[in-house]
Amino acid sequence: MRILITGATGLIGKALSEKCLREGVEVHYLTTHKKKLEHTSNYKGFYWNPQKQEIDTAAFEGVSVIINLAGASISKRWTNAYKKVILESRVESANLLYSTLTSMKHDVKHFISASGVGIYPASKTKLYTEENIEVGDTFLAEVVVAWEAAADQFKTLGMEVSKVRTGLVLASNEGALPQIAKPIKMGLGAVLGSGEQWQSWIHIEDIVEIYYHILQNELEGIYNGVAPNPVTHKKLTKHIALRLNKTIWLPKIPGFLLKIGLGEMATLVLDGQLVSSHKIEENRYIFRHAKIETALEDLL
Repeated sequence: MRILITGATGLIGKALSEKCLREGVEVHYLTTHKKKLEHTSNYKGFYWNPQKQEIDTAAFEGVSVIINLAGASISKRWTNAYKKVILESRVESANLLYSTLTSMKHDVKHFISASGVGIYPASKTKLYTEENIEVGDTFLAEVVVAWEAAADQFKTLGMEVSKVRTGLVLASNEGALPQIAKPIKMGLGAVLGSGEQWQSWIHIEDIVEIYYHILQNELEGIYNGVAPNPVTHKKLTKHIALRLNKTIWLPKIPGFLLKIGLGEMATLVLDGQLVSSHKIEENRYIFRHAKIETALEDLL
């Protein structure tokens, strides 16, 4: 099998590429950085630039599945200009893949797209499944709606389409966990906002394995990429501190101060969704890291 991954040099993309190569799956990947192009017998890079509508069509040769992980980081300050980058980086990349495939012969049968749990409205009580149609009123929800619509257009090409609504990905050296752990290590950790906001998290190994599970079993539709046991922000902070042998002694940081400091981006830490993993489990996926305690033991 040969697949094409976009965003292959990102947190999930790197780990997923390594997983596929270990399993004997050939990987083609698209990158906007010519310096990141590699060519080995089973791992080949190709240049693209979605903003300029440029793509090396050789990337599609022999490819049966596309995994689209492309998208600008949401952890940089949300100026109006950068919000446009966040949205367009997801939509334009999918649109370029779509327009390219409509104009050439190819063997692609399955399109798997990243998505986010940010599509669901913030709630402290409602458990969201893939069947819920409610959409939040935040910028992130707007992004996810457009992102998923861009993925759905591949159905018109006769492909199966899968969307992975990913939660807070926890990894040792990249992503959110090192940023959360850093002040705690310094003895300056604090709970943000009320602390009661939900964190639907997932270990990096599990989100990679879920993508691979969807790939191997040709699953289509929407799947929540979250662990079975979400925790509140307060509990997550507490468990990180316990793992690091630190104490959270500072008072909670009020939400209004975070909004002053972070602006609209404060929604990332103040809002939360309680999200179910039941559907992927019904499809025979077994989590490696189901509880936050064991996940943090592995990562910290």
